[in-house]
Amino acid sequence: MPKAITIKKIDGKPGQVYYPLVTIEVPKPTPKENEILIRLTSASLNHRDLFIRQHLYPGTTFDVPLLADGSGTVIATGSPSLDKTWKSKRVILNPGQGWDSSPEGPEGQYAILGGTKTCPLGTLQEYVCLDAKEVEEAPLHLSNVESAALPLTGLTAWRAVMTKSGNAKPGHNILITGIGGGVALMALQFASAAGVNVFVSSGSEEKLKKARELGAQGGVNYKEEKWENKLIEQLPKDRKYLDAIVDGAGGDIVDKGAKLLKNGGVIVSYGMTTGPKMPYSMGAVLKNIEIRGSTMGSRKEFADMVDFVRTKQVHPILSRVVHGLENLDGINGLFEDMKTGSQFGKLVVEIVKDGDGSKL
Repeated sequence: MPKAITIKKIDGKPGQVYYPLVTIEVPKPTPKENEILIRLTSASLNHRDLFIRQHLYPGTTFDVPLLADGSGTVIATGSPSLDKTWKSKRVILNPGQGWDSSPEGPEGQYAILGGTKTCPLGTLQEYVCLDAKEVEEAPLHLSNVESAALPLTGLTAWRAVMTKSGNAKPGHNILITGIGGGVALMALQFASAAGVNVFVSSGSEEKLKKARELGAQGGVNYKEEKWENKLIEQLPKDRKYLDAIVDGAGGDIVDKGAKLLKNGGVIVSYGMTTGPKMPYSMGAVLKNIEIRGSTMGSRKEFADMVDFVRTKQVHPILSRVVHGLENLDGINGLFEDMKTGSQFGKLVVEIVKDGDGSKL
């Protein structure tokens, strides 16, 4: 029977427990009339997967395969019309379900793939069956591994930069914090491709150097005192302010941002890794600074993002790849990279090696 990887229940309190990975056998699914059967070739990690192993994510369960990001090849469909459209195509899975096109947010109950009770599907397995409307054809310039690195971080970055910031325009200045993580790197790539002057922050000089090589105009180490003053020095002479900040950390970003942003500037918050609350200062009020929450994105935004990647020939940044579902030690190693924050780019499990079409 086909194999999948999920987590094993052990005793422990949320935040203290760390559920071990376990391999299970699952029946090979059969597609319904509106569905396609995908042989998954690669899957990638996100921070939510680490939170699930620590029981810090809502709806954590033990019988749903992990991971939301995946790519694969369509090997069967539920109807002749779908067969004509999708058979043998390489596809990228939409990592969430229940959000069609509204720019405000999900129209109904939104569910993300992998590891929770809200959705029975996950990508850390050999096969998955889902509605044909929930996939995009993989851009030809991307490998299977790169395709799997794109969905959740790409969608989150796309909405944060292109939809919510309102400043993805040539010549505008955007600060992207915490460079090195998957969302931040995709945000850097999307904004740069749109002609934005991108500046980044990190606690690692090595990550700042790599970000400049990817197109960042400058960067600052947030561990340094008064880093905001150093950033101002790097801004263009004719635009000594930020138009927007794209942030996934929280903390004191509003206080710092009030000194850097123009009047009416925008802080897009797609996460708060430093803690679940973020203070809003009177200084930000007086400068009419807006905070805009941004989580994942719609099915329409997913299609727009993949099309942009195809048009601009964007390649997701890969930090490390391990091979095979049977390689639990290697997969655990990817989780360790995420726990320590040592990664620069996406952490990917290659389920089937590129070019191994004979095994599909």
